[in-house]
This record gives sequence, C-alpha cells and structure tokens, in this order.
Amino acid sequence: MPISEYMRRLREKLGTALVMMPGVTAIIRDEAGRVLLMRRSDDGCWDLPGGTVDPGEAPAQALLREVWEETGLEVVPRRVAGVFGGGDEFRHTYPNGDQIAFVEVMFDCDAVGGTLGSRDGEALELRYFPPDDLPQLPFNYPVEVFAAPDGPVEPLFQWEAAWQVGEAREAPSDP
Repeated sequence: MPISEYMRRLREKLGTALVMMPGVTAIIRDEAGRVLLMRRSDDGCWDLPGGTVDPGEAPAQALLREVWEETGLEVVPRRVAGVFGGGDEFRHTYPNGDQIAFVEVMFDCDAVGGTLGSRDGEALELRYFPPDDLPQLPFNYPVEVFAAPDGPVEPLFQWEAAWQVGEAREAPSDP
C-alpha cells in the first residue's frame, strides 16, 4: 500500500501508535444508482474509494487524487454527503499494526472520465452494488448516505444531544 511522505515521516517517529487523520471518501454511482466499492488489497475488505488528506491539500483535491489512484476514474464532487468520525467505529488498524482514527468527509461524486481499474494496486476488485445490498464496510456509515442520488440533500453528521451537557463537552481521553 502506498504511504505518503508525510505519513512515512510520522510513522518513523511514532511507530504504530494511534494517529488522527483527515480522510475523504467518495460515493460514486453508475447509471443504475449502484454504489462503487473496492476490495482492498491490504485486508480483502470492501470499502469506498478514498484516503487521507495530505498537508497542503484541500479535502476535495485529495478526493480526486485518491479516487483516480484507486479506481482510474475522474470525478467531480457534487456535494458533501456527510462528515463522520470519533469512537471505535472510525478507527482502523492496518495489517502492519499502524493505527489510524479518521475524521471522514464523504462526497457524492459524478464520474466524468477515466477507465475503471486500479492504478496503484490498492484495489483488488472494483464493483458496483445496489445501495440497499452493500457488503459490510470497515466504517459504520449511516445507510441514508447511500440512498439514491435524489435522496437526502442535507449532509449527514453524527450527533448526540448528550454532547451538549456537562462532562460530555470534554474531549474523550486518549485510550
């Protein structure tokens, strides 16, 4: 799996310790409304195309780079579908032990060019799935984000009313 120079330098200092990273993911649909997923080469799991934002990159810029590398498609982000992170459901431990906690910005995208096929070896397989029959994904995204393109217009984000009161406003301690 390719690793950015920035992350390589961080890992030299921190080893496999937990690192918080901004991430981007793409929802790309075909003409039938099915969602494009990739089978990851590092663990064999199905996932959305995407990756981490490097220093100096805008999230949408990182999205275009990551989608191109992983799928061979040129996309245009149409809207922010959601913003997610926090808790164990957005943490990942790679096979080499590297731990990441993501804050994910998910974009609805239109494919505007390219040819479907992995360019960097991160995807073993690329396949479109009906939004109501997706395989298990590594992160616990709300199912509403995968609704047909005419689905929710407002971006989704995690929210708990308990965050407004007392100790809930304090940042969680580092595990």
